[in-house]
Amino acid sequence: MTTYQIEKPDNLVDHFNIATDKFKNNNLYGTKNPKTGDYEWVTYGDVKTRVDNFRSGMASIGIDKGDSVGIIANNRLEWAVAAFATYGRIACFVPMYEKETLRTWRYIIEDADIKFLLVSTIEIYEKIKHLINEIEKLKNIYIIDSEGVSSMATLEKIGKEKPVALLIPKSSDLAGLIYTSGTTSDPKGVLLTHGNFVSNARAGNRRYNILNESSRSLSILPWAHSYGQVAELYNWLFFGGSIGFMESVDTLAQDLVKLKPTFLIAVPRVFNKIYDGIVAKMNETGGMSKKLFDMAVNAAKLNREKNGNIGFFTKLKLNIGDKLVFSKIRSKFGGELVASITASAKMNNDISAFFADIGLPVYDCYGLSETSPAVTMSSPEMNKSGSVGRALELVNIRIDRSMLSDNSEDGEIQVKGPNLMVGYYKKDKETAEMFTEDGWLKTGDRGKIDKDGYLFITGRIKEQFKLENGKYIFPAAIEEDIRLLTFIENAMIYGDGKPYNTAIIVVNSELLEKTIDSFGLKAESEKPINSPEIQKFIGDEIQKNLKLKYGGYEIPRKFLFTDENFTLENGMLTQTFKLKRRVVLKKYLAQIEKLYK
Repeated sequence: MTTYQIEKPDNLVDHFNIATDKFKNNNLYGTKNPKTGDYEWVTYGDVKTRVDNFRSGMASIGIDKGDSVGIIANNRLEWAVAAFATYGRIACFVPMYEKETLRTWRYIIEDADIKFLLVSTIEIYEKIKHLINEIEKLKNIYIIDSEGVSSMATLEKIGKEKPVALLIPKSSDLAGLIYTSGTTSDPKGVLLTHGNFVSNARAGNRRYNILNESSRSLSILPWAHSYGQVAELYNWLFFGGSIGFMESVDTLAQDLVKLKPTFLIAVPRVFNKIYDGIVAKMNETGGMSKKLFDMAVNAAKLNREKNGNIGFFTKLKLNIGDKLVFSKIRSKFGGELVASITASAKMNNDISAFFADIGLPVYDCYGLSETSPAVTMSSPEMNKSGSVGRALELVNIRIDRSMLSDNSEDGEIQVKGPNLMVGYYKKDKETAEMFTEDGWLKTGDRGKIDKDGYLFITGRIKEQFKLENGKYIFPAAIEEDIRLLTFIENAMIYGDGKPYNTAIIVVNSELLEKTIDSFGLKAESEKPINSPEIQKFIGDEIQKNLKLKYGGYEIPRKFLFTDENFTLENGMLTQTFKLKRRVVLKKYLAQIEKLYK
């Protein structure tokens, strides 16, 4: 494989130290006080002091080069302190989600050879404390929200009293072990180096020259995933910006208004939910408010399509709409948001255009945990509708058509660059399967590149399936379009080896009950979704809308309706909200099979 010379700083320790010296007095992390609602900030210099103390504290209990340090916590100041302290011991940092099963925690702790584990709360500690007697390599479990002997605060105090020298890793040294979410298989530990992380964060920073010391982000995405970790935790250090932590998903709306972010790092699901909420609210309100909203949206759309060359009356409608409609939507984001980026899945073009039209542009990016993570990025200066941007610096992309048999112009996206993982921990066979003989990483995603170098995602090879007639189906795009329809929360297409497609449809029963009368329908049972007439109406709406974009063989003919959403809690979504198809299928397979009889 190609060896890349990573530009200095080429490791996270030097990167962190340069930033904390340069921006010493800038605010870095802000935590919302639940009592007052205000954000309380710590500076870059304050964070460095805590990192130095905790690093020395870990050294006092024997954490050294090559050890694995685990954490079970949501994004918070202490998460960052633990990560950078670990890097200063040239140890490997292994993050886990708070919302996870004990079985998964145990699997990762054991598989990753974790020696030292930090957990956020006493409640989590009580759930996992028995593991220290059952897993040979696990030696210490410490608690963040505690003042006892086995607390993070105690270890920081010990480190302050007995400081040790900082260890500087090489670019090739391991920094993190990030476990994949397992959409199609069991989780695998992705081995990523200091050079992987720093080169990727630097490339992202150079793509976005709108970020500076006054930039402010609300931390929404989990740092336990490589996307949030690199795009926010590491990238932000390059320009001295500040990051406030979301209190919880339930307080997101209030946190946005309170923090007033200038830039957001999110996934499409966040914007899809907001868009769905706006449209549902307008449909429910109706009257003059709905007419004003439609007028503003149509004027903005025309302005975009004509590149600003619009007449007097359209411009007047746009100005009125911006003042009375769009400004109120922007205020819901805090009123200072300049732009956002999304990844993990592709933004729907119509929703992306809507947010751009109202002054809140969202830029698509693409990557994988195995590419640490970014491969391509869109940006204000480099954006094309429908694409996920162009390759980052030092990253190369090629499209391999050899493995596909349907004579398409697209193919598998393959990547080479300094961002490629070392491999999967303890999984040599799986690692070898991810790479071509000449060293390119096989993403498993299907796409094409246009003449200007923009990448377009066309499907997921691992998720594609064949109908009985041999036609290929790429379900993700169809599901995405179904989710945009009124009443629908989620969807999953099924049809592998079958004569036609069917779909599991998750319905928003609350919204359905509120607005079904406006469609001239009446529920025939206690739950509207159980009404055959309403099921037929929604099914017809799905088929009618899909006919605008898809061939007849792609459109599902029959539907299975439910009001139980796919969630993290029931195990049907990954931590980045991707569909766990095998889990959904396991639950509903018997009912789906009946649709083919």
